[in-house]
Amino acid sequence: MPTPTPSGPAPVPAPSGRSAERPSGPARVLGIGDNVVDRYPDLGLMFPGGNAVNVAVHARRAGADAAYWGVTGDDTAGAVVRRALAAEGVDTGRVRTEGGPNAWAEIGLVGGDRVFKGSDDGVSVFALDEEELDALAGWDVVHTAYSGSLAGQVPDMAARTRVSFDFSHHWNQPWAAPLYPHLHLAAFSASQLGTDEVAGLLRQAVRQGVRWALATRGGDGAVLTDGDSWWRQPPVATPAVDTLGAGDAFIGTLLAALAAGGDPRQGLARAAEAAARTCTAHGAFGHPAPLPAPGPEEPAPALGEDDPRGGPDTRVEPSRAAAGEKGRTPSGRTARTGRNA
Repeated sequence: MPTPTPSGPAPVPAPSGRSAERPSGPARVLGIGDNVVDRYPDLGLMFPGGNAVNVAVHARRAGADAAYWGVTGDDTAGAVVRRALAAEGVDTGRVRTEGGPNAWAEIGLVGGDRVFKGSDDGVSVFALDEEELDALAGWDVVHTAYSGSLAGQVPDMAARTRVSFDFSHHWNQPWAAPLYPHLHLAAFSASQLGTDEVAGLLRQAVRQGVRWALATRGGDGAVLTDGDSWWRQPPVATPAVDTLGAGDAFIGTLLAALAAGGDPRQGLARAAEAAARTCTAHGAFGHPAPLPAPGPEEPAPALGEDDPRGGPDTRVEPSRAAAGEKGRTPSGRTARTGRNA
């Protein structure tokens, strides 16, 4: 790979109809799409999470003004997600709560690495209506992922603002490459690839229109490029308890830096530290709750959602596998649209 240039990349181009200039102050980062609770049967706990949720939380922790848009269930799991977002200072003004179960993923651990054992979308599948699409213009960057239901709307989103998309390891799917021309950041989970293969994947993404291309590689760190300059970030050594959400922590922290026009080198270093911290505890960002007993559940009470502390911190978090790591395409089920769909 070429040696990074001291000057760094050229100014970030704006999407259609927007100025490349942004006001000073914190970046505005929106996570939109999937949310889940990650169930840990062996621990008797569930944790709030989902790729879009995790990215919004870590962007907020990195200093951005952050929000999450999505659909939660009216059960205890949905309340856990909403309460955790409020406790983290992530705006939830456009989160919808619908009758039915929240999305979930079941997690097992093998030597600290998470293993997905099953999942269900619950009520989380939705689509953006025109009013919601137009409201995206108020954000510096919007992040979504393969595990949500919005891949088909990426071109419409990119017409309003910059879009970040996490492909995980699904870059060979037929729907993937057509998204590249619309993306500000394309993120890939590439720990299974060699150095040359990673470089080839990132070059292909940039050649097809991606502004920034990122590959996270687990114990081999991460690589970021704009096509001209390359940055390699080594991992931060830490005893890993649970790797769930580490990649999302990396993306959210880096995205906050890039959206604010910061130095990619500093953003990468902070992202590596955030990913390492995530590995030191169960769940993607904490806030666990007791796992309900199997069986039908009545709609949850408010559970103190107006209290940002949300009661005792029992840490619970959903993963980037709200849709499961079973190769589900982003099309999902038929999506609902509109604020009250």
